[in-house]
Amino acid sequence: MKLTSSSFESGGPIPSSFALAKMHASDHVEMTDNRSPQLAWGELPAGTKSLAVVCVDSDAPTKPDDVNQEGRTVPADLPRADFYHWALVDLDPDGGALQEGEFSSGVTAGGKDGPGSARGTRSGTNNYTQWFEGDADMGGAYFGYDGPCPPWNDALVHHYHFTVYALDVERCPVDGTFDAGAVLSAIEGHVLDKATLTGTYTLNPEL
Repeated sequence: MKLTSSSFESGGPIPSSFALAKMHASDHVEMTDNRSPQLAWGELPAGTKSLAVVCVDSDAPTKPDDVNQEGRTVPADLPRADFYHWALVDLDPDGGALQEGEFSSGVTAGGKDGPGSARGTRSGTNNYTQWFEGDADMGGAYFGYDGPCPPWNDALVHHYHFTVYALDVERCPVDGTFDAGAVLSAIEGHVLDKATLTGTYTLNPEL
């Protein structure tokens, strides 16, 4: 199974148009295009009935103490955790590549609607749901894709892993509002194959 993208090269930087935020000279960051990237798959295994897409940042800081604080730096050796940016299920394997901006275009305060999304798919909530919790302007349920926005003072470049799973079921066995963790648990025993594409992103001008 193969996974490619015309939006960024495997192992290379993700353009800011596919991120939630980009660098700003005086304010550190500003919101950007937040477009979902193009993704194309091939060589699917026999018996594939649906696809699931998950995007995760594997370099999220485990402690918030230094995050986005003036005069401080998030150390590169800080233990890291997963931050999920996208969980998409019930994708028709014969429907063709996902196009740029098809599942997200622009930042939606409070999050996009869900779980129903384009092509008859369903989108899970991403971890911006927790990140913006309690924020009067941005708080809400963030369904679908929302791109990178690592701390602007992080000494580590973040890695974003886009994985497409070929499943032996037409409908992912999750219901109601779900997240990437629920998807990954639900598809255990149903994955015929998978392929991953990794891109990098930073908001630290020193990197």
